[in-house]
Amino acid sequence: MSTAAAALLPSPGPARQSPAGGQHATLTADRAAALLAGCASARRASELHAAAVRAGVDRDKAVDFRLQRAYAASGRLDLAVALLRRAPDPTAVFYTSAIHAHSSRGLHLPALALLSDMLSRGLLPTAHTLSASLPACNGLAFGRALHGYAVKLALSGDSYVATALLGMYARAGDAAAARALFDEMQPEPHVVSVTAMLTCYTKMGALDDARSLFDGLPRKDFICWNAMIDGYTQHGRPNEALRLFRRMLRSDVEPDEVSVVLALSAVAQLGMTESGRWLHSFVKNSPRVRLNARVGTALIDMYYKCGSLEDAVAVFNGLNDGKDIVVWNAMINGYAMHGHSRKAIEMFSQLRAQGLWPTDITFIGVLNACSHSGLVDEGRKLFKSMEQEYGIEPKIEHYGCMVDLLGRAGLIEEAFDLVQSMKKVKPDAVMWVSLLAACRLHKNMALGQRIADYLVANGLANSGMYVLLSNIYAAVGNWREVGRVRSMMKASGIQKEPGCSAIEVGRRVSEFVAGDTSHPRTDEIYAKLEEVMSVVVREHGHVPQTELVLHDLDEAAKEKALAVHSEKLAVAFGLISTPPGETIKIVKNLRACADCHAVMKLVSKITGRRIVFRDRNRFHHFVDGACSCGDYW
Repeated sequence: MSTAAAALLPSPGPARQSPAGGQHATLTADRAAALLAGCASARRASELHAAAVRAGVDRDKAVDFRLQRAYAASGRLDLAVALLRRAPDPTAVFYTSAIHAHSSRGLHLPALALLSDMLSRGLLPTAHTLSASLPACNGLAFGRALHGYAVKLALSGDSYVATALLGMYARAGDAAAARALFDEMQPEPHVVSVTAMLTCYTKMGALDDARSLFDGLPRKDFICWNAMIDGYTQHGRPNEALRLFRRMLRSDVEPDEVSVVLALSAVAQLGMTESGRWLHSFVKNSPRVRLNARVGTALIDMYYKCGSLEDAVAVFNGLNDGKDIVVWNAMINGYAMHGHSRKAIEMFSQLRAQGLWPTDITFIGVLNACSHSGLVDEGRKLFKSMEQEYGIEPKIEHYGCMVDLLGRAGLIEEAFDLVQSMKKVKPDAVMWVSLLAACRLHKNMALGQRIADYLVANGLANSGMYVLLSNIYAAVGNWREVGRVRSMMKASGIQKEPGCSAIEVGRRVSEFVAGDTSHPRTDEIYAKLEEVMSVVVREHGHVPQTELVLHDLDEAAKEKALAVHSEKLAVAFGLISTPPGETIKIVKNLRACADCHAVMKLVSKITGRRIVFRDRNRFHHFVDGACSCGDYW
């Protein structure tokens, strides 16, 4: 017996109740195999293993096989493999079980190593062996080799193997090979194969092809529905995802936990609180969906992204003892996004006190919290603790948080030094954009130009970088360089993303862009905006921040351009469309405009309204003339 397995065996001692059920009962091979069936506890498996050794039946093939499966099911893959290695004559079934145990847990290289060991012993793989091995193929080279082997063994037509091959091509992004294989399964492909083909299309963004396949299915199970809804959600088409979810409700297929989580993700993208509340109510009344950690996490994520932090906290508190680290991570991110940085850091201490171990996602949350409030010392300390205390190697996201934290705090040179010190990971576009934004914010134009020249020279500049570079030049009045950069953008086919603000009123979302006149109530919107702005300027002395208009215009034209920003139009629409005293919630796709930020503070004071505004980075809560961000964003 292996050292690892032997270590689990209880030492011989006085007679005691045996796992077989009697104090001195003789344990037969059949009885041991029966007891091991369905065993998923490492402790129970080791007790049964000890009893099998004492009874001399541990070398029985059925017992040996069940022991391997029991150890694998309990997570002790090391002991399962140790038993496999010491088996005198392991069969393909033994290896297949071990391969599946590793592959299903994402341990791809060990799974393929076991397959290689099996083949080197001269054992031929079965259809189940290949279908267990193919999910471990992350690249096309090995996957195609297994496909060829399946053809050679006349196993490629097996439904399980064909579906696994389809999944392999789908993961590798080879839609042509996947479709060719799928067409060979006609006229009646297995529903799992259909789902794999749907997943392939949705992963590659071919949503129209996916929808065509989906609509053509005579029978759809909930997995097919979920694959299609997931495709829309993952590719930024949340409206279609929600429409499909509602259609699913009208079908004869009842949504499951995954369906609800995907729908909540779509709602979070849209920022539609009322739709989120409706889904929450659905969960409470659904006989099939339980409010467990997974659904609870999706609800927390949805509520805080829709601006309802109080509801997110209520869901978190209501989960009682069912809170795992993923739930805590969601709540920490919620507090960070809403500017409650100290609370986010406090939660980090609380989860540690409860014996939970932080993950890399936990640190993204707390580092973001530090960034949003300028907690530089806390951020530095947490960043250092990742490796020193928790053994977590910082990823690109963690470096990005630190660059953002230092840049916002005006420590741009330190942020630049951090980027230059990165060895194991390369700086990404988000990090460079963050540095350029910090240069513009703190008017360090020399470093901004240095960074921009480096990015352009190395072909690393993207649309966001070009826009920031243009803005840096415009901020210092260098219109010649502004023109040059914009010409470069035009020549490269790069377009600036237009600002868009959305507001939900009565479950209907209205969207506005700067100077928008497409809304049916445009005249009322502009009349209300003019009324509010006159009070803001006349009674509160607001001076339009025309330096933010980065075009070579006169002051009057700049003021006019500022006055019709999308945020201001959305606020005006909210004022005429909702009852007095009701909170106005707005979502914008870009960073908040500083002038609009100042105006919304004053509007909250003048009207007595609470305004919750979500931009690309965080939430701003405007109440009685002040913002939750403390003007630090």
